[in-house]
Amino acid sequence: MLCCHNNSANKYKRLDAKLERKMIEVKRSTSRDSNFRSVNGIILRFPQIKEGLKDIRVVFERFDEDSNGTIDREELNKCLYDLQFHLAKKEIDDLFQSCDVNGSEGIQFKEFIVLLCLIYLLMDHSYSPQATSQIGSPQLKATFDTIIEAFLFLDKNGDGKLNKKDMAKSLNEASRWEKSPAHITRSRFQEMDWDRNGKVTFREFLFSLINWIGIDTDDDNPMTEW
Repeated sequence: MLCCHNNSANKYKRLDAKLERKMIEVKRSTSRDSNFRSVNGIILRFPQIKEGLKDIRVVFERFDEDSNGTIDREELNKCLYDLQFHLAKKEIDDLFQSCDVNGSEGIQFKEFIVLLCLIYLLMDHSYSPQATSQIGSPQLKATFDTIIEAFLFLDKNGDGKLNKKDMAKSLNEASRWEKSPAHITRSRFQEMDWDRNGKVTFREFLFSLINWIGIDTDDDNPMTEW
């Protein structure tokens, strides 16, 4: 698990609140029905999501100038400038602190994926094709959109975060007659709810999703069921 269960949750509050507001805004502005009908539909997309994120490795290695496996603050500033993500210093600091989950003062590859997806969400991603094309393949925008749509599907009450009731409803959506056991719902939710506060932010969801799809493995189907 990437996240450290520590008492430094305060460093996440400002960014997570901003992510919640953005998710609510995106959900309200989305007129079409979701492409997902069940959690299994999300799981079936895992290989596609994994493939779509592969090009980020090239970007990460390009800006990891000292090749130590992490991107420090100076390298991140250069990276965001080159990718034409125009963010205030405070916004960059919030992103860095929120994605540097082990407090190492360096962004590792999985953390870098999360950071870029958070930036993509917070920006007007529907209108920023130039920025996403700078990162890598045209697949990446579609991949980030798929991840955001998966979260929105799970967020049943539309409040920008997930709770246990959301998870139970999502897991049982495919069939009214076959209910997922309570311990399965509880287990999956706990995997995402790192700070044990009873809600899952988009940031927490992203880290869990990256673990589930096995971004550092060669297995095309690391998780087949919930």
